[in-house]
Amino acid sequence: MQGQSLWRRCMFLAHQCANMEQLKAVHALFTTSGLHRNIYAISKIVSFCATSPSGDVGYATLLFSRLASPNPFIYNTIIKGMAMRRDPYGAIFFFKLMCRDLGADHYALSFVLGAFSEPSTAVYGRQMHTHIVKGGYLLHDVYIQISILRMYCDCLCMVDARKLFDEMPQRDVVLWSVVLSGHVRGGDCAAALQMFQEMQVSGVQPDEFTVATMIASCARCGALQQGRWIHEYVINKNPMNLDVVMNTALVDMYAKCGCIEEAVRVFEHMEERNVLSWTAMIGGFAVHGLANYALHCFHRMERSGIVPDDITILALLSACNHAGLGQMGFKIFNSMQTNYGISPKHEHYGCMVDLLCRAGCLYEALDLINSMPMKPLASVWGSLLSASRSHGNIGLAEHAVAALLDLEPEGDGFYVQLSNVYANAQRLGDAARARKKIGNVGIKKTPGCSLIEVEGMVAEFVAGDESHPLSREIYEALDLLYHDLANDSFHSCYLSHYGASWHQ
Repeated sequence: MQGQSLWRRCMFLAHQCANMEQLKAVHALFTTSGLHRNIYAISKIVSFCATSPSGDVGYATLLFSRLASPNPFIYNTIIKGMAMRRDPYGAIFFFKLMCRDLGADHYALSFVLGAFSEPSTAVYGRQMHTHIVKGGYLLHDVYIQISILRMYCDCLCMVDARKLFDEMPQRDVVLWSVVLSGHVRGGDCAAALQMFQEMQVSGVQPDEFTVATMIASCARCGALQQGRWIHEYVINKNPMNLDVVMNTALVDMYAKCGCIEEAVRVFEHMEERNVLSWTAMIGGFAVHGLANYALHCFHRMERSGIVPDDITILALLSACNHAGLGQMGFKIFNSMQTNYGISPKHEHYGCMVDLLCRAGCLYEALDLINSMPMKPLASVWGSLLSASRSHGNIGLAEHAVAALLDLEPEGDGFYVQLSNVYANAQRLGDAARARKKIGNVGIKKTPGCSLIEVEGMVAEFVAGDESHPLSREIYEALDLLYHDLANDSFHSCYLSHYGASWHQ
């Protein structure tokens, strides 16, 4: 009886652990009571160390190394912990050990696939896919199929993802959602919207997660018409519960697509709001230059009891930046730690540097850059370079370019901007030498890119690209426009046809 009581007490304490200090104390109790020899008991210790946010996967591997015969649960827990911490090499190592000692089960396969979540790990993901197919796992396990599909999407290997998706005999809403979200993460909003239309044709009804993903895609590429259609779809054609997640996505979409009034309308009708909802609305006001509305929304948020996070503060600083409210911006920036317990991140410093640059306070901006607790990235030095060009400050422009080239040796626009600074100051020799360096280091200008929504479809155009199916007609129309502009006949022609509509 006494042994059972000790067992229950130890297990209870193991479940109550909140940090490694408490865990190690429980582990010591296990050792003194002899429970460290019990594989079930030690698995609880390993599970906390490997998978808890406050755990220590290194401690878990140390415990693992002292086990004579680890069971499948412990192997899977270690592999899962490695995957959660984005350690593909550790996950592969323990996966190979498990294959050697016990043979892999579908849990181990799904966990190790989850470790490949960055484009740099795609090669290992493909190797694992090959291993799974050769082992016959893929033929009968839908869960493994989803894991492989998600792996390709996480690694932004959308060609592989789409090929695997098209080969699947049964494609439910989960599979469609995985590929759709992969397109959105990769920035290919046009492909996501096209695939969503294919999903409609196939007869698969989207769920709330899929709809929220597509609304986010519309926000990212500015597809207002598609976003409106999806909003109408979830209200009338396929009624869904407009929960806080979907409503927040709608607020963000309307704001980013230029319809701030519609964003406000959705926001004010929300029955529930969280920190993301308030942040989306504040950010919407910010991008529209409505700083006072953003500040008012922030005060409403505080009165509602919602605590802001670092993204909320960044949206608020952005509002002050766009409106030139330097004093208010620095008041918020300086109170982040005191009032909200939020340490400024690089993005916050970058926003304040940009605010100073817009105000012409270039040396104050340089002082702030030099005081940053982290290494300034290209975005910060880029703000200083642009402001130095606008104000003709050659010394700071040269300093900013040197810092930028240290970060990005093949940066395509730094020498161009520096050359323009020299040219504006009539230092034509320096301007020519700056331009010459572009060819010497093999820098090639990154072509410009733009998106436009036409009749519900989003088209992407890249400077100099001729891949669009109507590229010949587009370039012919451009040549005609250039010709008409050169002859000054375009203006009268355009006004005679469309001028009256401006007043309707």
